[in-house]
Amino acid sequence: MNKIWFCVAMTIALSACKGKPKTLPIYGPHEPVERIVDGNKIIDTVYQTIPAFRFINQDSTFISNHNFDGKIYVADFFFTSCPSICPVMHRNLMKVYEKYKGNDQVMLLSHTIDYKYDVPHVLKKYAQKLGVDGSQWQFVRGTKDSVYTLAKQNYLVSVGEDGKAPGGYVHQGYLVLVDKEKRVRGAYDGTDSKQVDQLLNDMDILIAEEKK
Repeated sequence: MNKIWFCVAMTIALSACKGKPKTLPIYGPHEPVERIVDGNKIIDTVYQTIPAFRFINQDSTFISNHNFDGKIYVADFFFTSCPSICPVMHRNLMKVYEKYKGNDQVMLLSHTIDYKYDVPHVLKKYAQKLGVDGSQWQFVRGTKDSVYTLAKQNYLVSVGEDGKAPGGYVHQGYLVLVDKEKRVRGAYDGTDSKQVDQLLNDMDILIAEEKK
């Protein structure tokens, strides 16, 4: 997983040097599928998508993948008591929130990996401290298996418990961009301001792409 997103990060960095691409690549496992169109056999590519999920949010309300239907969104994994990368990640993610606040095409989805402590009222307090209100940025909690499996298998982000790590958990600081078809279109180091700027550029590209 580290190698996959390292390569993606390098691709993003190189594309930033060359200027904006017209379209974004699609990442993740994919397979060719035969289809018949107008009597002709064609080979189409089917990409892995983010599967169905159901979590409780900072307002003690259950949300699911359907809340993100027809949206592009940025997903990440964190915990509220994180003493290391999370504060930097979310300060940078606030740039995304502020730029697209009120845009009904865009959402943000932060999954806590601290399933023991980060109950809804803790997530709510955390969101308020950041300056987040409304439903555009969701902070969610689920069971350990549901969140950790989603992180590792679908967003390709490494997370885990580690008693020797600061705060007791370890995770990567990627901000993962997902399109309206729930396909992964990029991953950006949330602690790197240049990559966050590239995320903002790529979101504009994706929004324009989705309008076509």
